[in-house]
Amino acid sequence: MPAELDAWLELTKEDALDPGLPICDPHHHLWDKPGDRYMIDEVTRDFATGHNIVQSLFVEVDSMYRASGPVEMKPVGEVEWVRGLGALSDSGNYGPTKVAAGIVGYADLNLGAAVGPVLEAMELAGSGRFRSVRHTCSWDAHEPLRSHRSGWPGMIAEANFREGIGVLFRMGHAFDALVYHPQLFELADLVDAFPNSVFILNHIGRPLGVGPYAGHRDEIFEVWKKDMTALAERPNVVVKVGGLGNRVSGFGWDTRPAPPDSTELTDAMSPYYLHTIETFGPERCMFESNFPVDKNSYSYTAVWNSFKRMTADYSASEKRLLFHDTAAKAYRLPLLYELSDRNGG
Repeated sequence: MPAELDAWLELTKEDALDPGLPICDPHHHLWDKPGDRYMIDEVTRDFATGHNIVQSLFVEVDSMYRASGPVEMKPVGEVEWVRGLGALSDSGNYGPTKVAAGIVGYADLNLGAAVGPVLEAMELAGSGRFRSVRHTCSWDAHEPLRSHRSGWPGMIAEANFREGIGVLFRMGHAFDALVYHPQLFELADLVDAFPNSVFILNHIGRPLGVGPYAGHRDEIFEVWKKDMTALAERPNVVVKVGGLGNRVSGFGWDTRPAPPDSTELTDAMSPYYLHTIETFGPERCMFESNFPVDKNSYSYTAVWNSFKRMTADYSASEKRLLFHDTAAKAYRLPLLYELSDRNGG
């Protein structure tokens, strides 16, 4: 990451709370861009800032695609690359965390049935780590909220997309859903079509706070709250609780002279995160970092401290679910008691 960002984050320092609590971070990225590197050295440096990160999930980010071959097969290169980084982590030379214990890849589900060979190639490339596909579905009429990876209006209702996601589910994998908050009702309709499959909602449905949504936080919160409550009625949806550090949420932490501390983050994020936990239950919620995207807004220590602050009164079993076991179960990774058995504890 750029040196100036690291220097900015150093302006607000704090120690990790409850440092022994085991955590599975189910959502981080890795990339190597000109002037912006977040590879195994950088992610393990964040993991080593005081919290007990025992394993993690890599989520696709349009990185290290194959340079040649069929277009639909190029994203397999990202899975191959991350598998290699996971193998480096397994050596123990980068700390105790099992980095990229699971991999969420990208495949074009609009291929319909033809996505099958792509998913098979990802399974092979992942060497047992491939767990889910994230095909970005987020779209908004405000053009700056779109990217080359955005979907289009109504995409997730189209026959080809649903045929493709059906192939994914028949192969036993989950689907990571990335939508904006105005699309939550569309996602609910998709979930209804596949009631026995696992949907993992990213970033609590990404409530927006920029562009036409700026200055309307209270009313947007009520709309988001209603649609999340409705989505929670679908028992096969689990939620990644985090992601409000992204600039599209409109909190503007990245524009300040110094980053927020965990107390301020708790005050700002608790209404969203606690409503999600109350409606879905700890057994369907998992805290996430969304690093390094959210690193533009706060430090790794601060965001996990904020999660611990807002759940201070929760029971030990609820914390075990929120910080580790819900993620492990959703992504078919070892649960805490299984990790303990493996380590002889």
